[in-house]
Amino acid sequence: MTIQKVIKSGSGWRIGWNPDATEFTGLVGTDEWAIELTESELNDFCRLINQLAETMKCLIAELMDEEKIACEAESDLLWMEVEGYPHSYCLRLILNTGRCVEGEWKAEAVPGLLQAVATLKVF
Repeated sequence: MTIQKVIKSGSGWRIGWNPDATEFTGLVGTDEWAIELTESELNDFCRLINQLAETMKCLIAELMDEEKIACEAESDLLWMEVEGYPHSYCLRLILNTGRCVEGEWKAEAVPGLLQAVATLKVF
């Protein structure tokens, strides 16, 4: 059985998965840029974005409405940061591997990206 590649996109974001690809099975980006990711990088991306989103959700009760915050998470493969308000924040990504890529999603794109990550590999 061959699994079809999956590309999901919305306003200001896109994410993809092709399990049949030889090296780069994942893709993340915006309307303006995209980077292919290895399976391990894609798995770390999905894990870290969910971890950061959960952290921001937990901070809602801790911060005043006008307080901004930045939180970061890192693996051996990539570094990610969210910055803004617990209910509206941008997301940054830096690959720690040899390709030296940096990207950012605007706050209005993050909810759609989070929703797509949750269903990327679900069939």
